[in-house]
Amino acid sequence: MQNTCGGGTSWNSSHAPAVPDLTKPADITITDDSKDDSQYEEVSADDEFSLHEDDEDLSKALQTIQDQAEDAQIIDFLSVLTSEKSVSDIPQAMDDFFCNFLVRLGMSRTLDCFQTEWYELIERGVFTVDDAGLVPDVYTRNQQLETENLSLKKDLESYKHSVNKIEEALLKMQKERDFHRMHHKRVVQEKNRLICDLKRLKAHYASYEPMLKQLSEKYQNSLTQKMLTSLERDKAMGQVTGLQAALQSLEPGYAKQFSETKGHDCTRKKGFEGPTQKALREARQQKFLVVASSSCDLDEDVEKKMGRRDLKDSEFPVDPEGTPSFEHAKEHTQPLKSGQYQLSSILKVHDFAVSCLALHPRKNIVLTGGDDRLWKTWGFPAGNILLTGEGHTDWLSGCCFRPSGTQLVTSSGDSTVRLWDLSRRGCILTLRGHSRAVRGCSWHSCGDFVASASADGTSKIWDVNSERCRYTLRGHKDSVNSIEFLPFSSTVVTSSTDKTLSLWDVRTGLRVCTFQGHVHSCNHATFNRKGDSIASCDSSGVLKLWDMRKLLPILSIDAGPHPANQVAFHHSGDLVALASSEGSVKVLSLAVGQLSVLRGPGVEVRCVRFHGGQDSLLSAGADGRVCLWTWAQ
Repeated sequence: MQNTCGGGTSWNSSHAPAVPDLTKPADITITDDSKDDSQYEEVSADDEFSLHEDDEDLSKALQTIQDQAEDAQIIDFLSVLTSEKSVSDIPQAMDDFFCNFLVRLGMSRTLDCFQTEWYELIERGVFTVDDAGLVPDVYTRNQQLETENLSLKKDLESYKHSVNKIEEALLKMQKERDFHRMHHKRVVQEKNRLICDLKRLKAHYASYEPMLKQLSEKYQNSLTQKMLTSLERDKAMGQVTGLQAALQSLEPGYAKQFSETKGHDCTRKKGFEGPTQKALREARQQKFLVVASSSCDLDEDVEKKMGRRDLKDSEFPVDPEGTPSFEHAKEHTQPLKSGQYQLSSILKVHDFAVSCLALHPRKNIVLTGGDDRLWKTWGFPAGNILLTGEGHTDWLSGCCFRPSGTQLVTSSGDSTVRLWDLSRRGCILTLRGHSRAVRGCSWHSCGDFVASASADGTSKIWDVNSERCRYTLRGHKDSVNSIEFLPFSSTVVTSSTDKTLSLWDVRTGLRVCTFQGHVHSCNHATFNRKGDSIASCDSSGVLKLWDMRKLLPILSIDAGPHPANQVAFHHSGDLVALASSEGSVKVLSLAVGQLSVLRGPGVEVRCVRFHGGQDSLLSAGADGRVCLWTWAQ
């Protein structure tokens, strides 16, 4: 029959007898994948046969045998494909070869003539298929080699294409390599140049260090001299004020003269006025008596404020050598007996976090302010709400009672400070002047001045009577986080994000001293009751104590790593409480150097205060609750 497929098809005669010797050579065995000479026993998945751990060597041997059998099958398959006597290399019958040849050349008429004549001769018995013989192997081999040659040519073209791509990629990578080498050399040169510049700058800076040290010492000495001069000036002003008050008590145009020999008054003539009386009268008519001091290098704004003083301005208190309240505190301060604080009750006073806490100076009343923009006063220890104040437009950051207990002051994130009257139950004064959020406030023990600290890097001293800012304390390089008056003094302490504490003289608005030692942002600072120590805490949980007399650190305790938000002294001065962000209150006993941890609800503790009258501790947290701790022996 005729097969009209493409050039790759072959002709198979249906009348050609089978040739057993050609289809089954003695040295090659053709097997089917499904029929193998080796018989394998199939193991079903449900069979409970398994190898024990002791038969591990046997399993390895079986695996090796199986791998060898698979390798043998692969080798046999490759040998069948590549052997010269494979299935495709079996010699063809002569008639099939001619038919396939004519089909490949497209000679259909010649193929018809050949088939007609070939099968007629076979039918006549002139010859048989075996008489025609087989096609020599060389022709079949040539045809196979030609096919392989074409395949190799295609592979060669693809390899050339791949090589070209690789060469292009290699050239590109070489260019990139050269570019990166050049860039690396440039960077190394720049690095060496910068190193040389740094060494030169270090050497240059080292030459200035002695001069800077000398200037720093001169600056500290100048500050000390300035403070002494200001104290002398204050004493002189006090004497002048006393004399002025005594002269004001006299009637205009008259003078009292006291004679050593006679005890009666002498009255001068009407209308007579000497030069001294005239000068005093002119001084009384002025709004303020300007006292110039050459040692005070105040700026122009401060000079204007001192020269043009308001009639309602309050007088700053003069620091006495001995304060009766301090002496009383030192005499009546007794150390605590051994024991510890225990949680007695928890009060829910705000809907949001409590950010500030203060105690009434005379009654068992607690003042709290929170993120809900409200301040509340409530009875201690019952927790009954007495008053609620609203008016701030942002969270409350600080609160403090007036020493008389009739008013209170609050600071807020809305950059204002507000004064509230408890009897009127409303805001009586709003102080504006800060450009950013106010972080804390404090009331002076005389009741005439309020201090505020702001995130704008400044602090302000406000006069309650004249309702204006008397001084702006500038010097911190970052946000001022807290401010507090030293009781019965004109000194305030501030803590800042610039990692420093500062002491200020509110009478001049100048910084007296700077404490350096914290390595993180200082969050709060406070005085003890005696006024001889300062406690401060920072955002890494470090607690430091400072000596007010020597202006040096006394103690440093690492209570971190969580931030410490506020610190408070016990009235005895033996305990220091620390509000921690990890949800606990840490109490340090200065007598034994022991740090105890008080754990409450587990939320961040924002503020802490000691209640001096009942040996209690109050802590407020971010959940709006206040915890009451009592001292138990």
